[in-house]
Amino acid sequence: MASVAQHGHPNIPPINNEPMRNYEPGSKDRAGLQKAVDEMIKAGPVEVPCVINGKAVTTGRTNKQLNPSNHASAVAVYQEADAALIGEAIEGALAAKVTWEDMPWVDRAAIFLRAADLIAGKYRYKIMAATMLGQGKNVWQAEIDAAAEICDFFRFGVAQVAELYSQQPAKHAPGVWNKMEYRPLEGFVLAVSPFNFTAIGGNLPGAPALVGNVVIWKPSPMAVLSNYIVYQILEEAGLPAGVIQFTPGPAEEIVKTCTDHRKFASLHFTGSTYVFRQLWKQIVSNIDNYVSYPRIVGETGGKNFHLVHPSANVTMAVHESIRAAFEYQGQKCSALSRLYVPASLWNNGFKDELVKEIKSITLGPVEDFKHFMGPVISKGSFDKSVGFAEAAKKEGGIILAGGKGDDSKGYYVEPTLIQTENPRSTTMVNEIFGPVLTAYVYDDSKPDFWKSICAEVDGCTEYALTGAVFAKDRQAVVEANSYLRNASGMFYVQCKCTGAVVGQQPFGGGRASGTNDKAGSISIFYRFVNQRTTKENMIDIDHFSYPHNA
Repeated sequence: MASVAQHGHPNIPPINNEPMRNYEPGSKDRAGLQKAVDEMIKAGPVEVPCVINGKAVTTGRTNKQLNPSNHASAVAVYQEADAALIGEAIEGALAAKVTWEDMPWVDRAAIFLRAADLIAGKYRYKIMAATMLGQGKNVWQAEIDAAAEICDFFRFGVAQVAELYSQQPAKHAPGVWNKMEYRPLEGFVLAVSPFNFTAIGGNLPGAPALVGNVVIWKPSPMAVLSNYIVYQILEEAGLPAGVIQFTPGPAEEIVKTCTDHRKFASLHFTGSTYVFRQLWKQIVSNIDNYVSYPRIVGETGGKNFHLVHPSANVTMAVHESIRAAFEYQGQKCSALSRLYVPASLWNNGFKDELVKEIKSITLGPVEDFKHFMGPVISKGSFDKSVGFAEAAKKEGGIILAGGKGDDSKGYYVEPTLIQTENPRSTTMVNEIFGPVLTAYVYDDSKPDFWKSICAEVDGCTEYALTGAVFAKDRQAVVEANSYLRNASGMFYVQCKCTGAVVGQQPFGGGRASGTNDKAGSISIFYRFVNQRTTKENMIDIDHFSYPHNA
């Protein structure tokens, strides 16, 4: 490697959360975004290649990413990688690793800071338009994801890695200098990203790459376009060829090729609990083949709750619950799915206000900015969401709002509210990942009602991602915090269970919801480094014996 001048340890620029824009009628931002959306629709499907060692590759196998608002049209036609191409990508990544891990830290950081600035400015409307049309997000959901959160991941990631690298041994014996080195993993990382957040698409390969790893990135087939734009932005920001290999295609073939490889070092995954467990088993079955023990980092499903205390502000709890359950059609890992309300509130205004507000929600194509909800992502999601409403009715549940859908043009499911008398009914236990909310009304007339309902919330499902408590009574908050200690990796008080912000609320949950490695915090970066201690002795010894040997 060429000699590099040493410039000390420069301070990184001040890091703050990316300011979010409102896109109100008549604003410059609204006009700019509307233009980007209209132009993307008019242009038709984008041709998306695989990118191996910095070069676009066509494989002859293609697939389409459909527009869920209008499933007769596609936003992208993309090339699919096969096992042979993945093998080539792995070898190319390992070759690129030699110079990437030796690149001065400040230069790696500069790439990600520049990428964030490109997203915040030059490409803001484009990446939002791709997220809206390809992933079914309305303006606000695209803004908080594809514009703000991905910038936050890249910028705060730089700050957090700078902090990580600064952590050095506190003590040094006389004549000894101790140092800590944070090496990348020995091998390559496989990043498998989901459809529902463009920001996660950027962070899953970005976090390990920032600390010197090389990555095979398999994007979701339902987010290829926005993820490809992220890749192109990283490339424009200076990411060297081969550091991140962009490989859309069939999950099973790509993943198996990677996890069978001797230099497989880590899985960085966001997706379903079932798939994550299968991948874990697959990795374990190969454990004797690997150079080192792979790091498995995963964020999976949720069955998230709002628990309302009799002292709660009804209107606030209603509106926070609607946002948590129905923003982005409930297709967030953190989305509200089960709502616990005391009978004393439910029968005295809570139910009526909740139903009224849900029925006022508008549903339509994302290019029409006025709608609060858009389509679910696919036919499978449509059928699943509508099917859960039908299953609830068969179990005796009452459909208070919604329950139907229309997939004739787009995959539109009405915001659905179910009331159940069974706290362990199907829609209270199983993950749905759609706009279906189930309410259970609990008896708050008994002295120990709060402890009892907290126990039910804690024991209801196998998931433990997010949850919220609404109560003016502070003792109730204290008790819920204790009783529900293991029920969620993210606990909210007087606010909805969605909307974690990088640098403010590190994201992740336990139990079946994942490894709880807290994306958006310094914790995630520990998983992608190998630490090496160096002890340097400054004083020569003149004999091997110790004083007591005399």
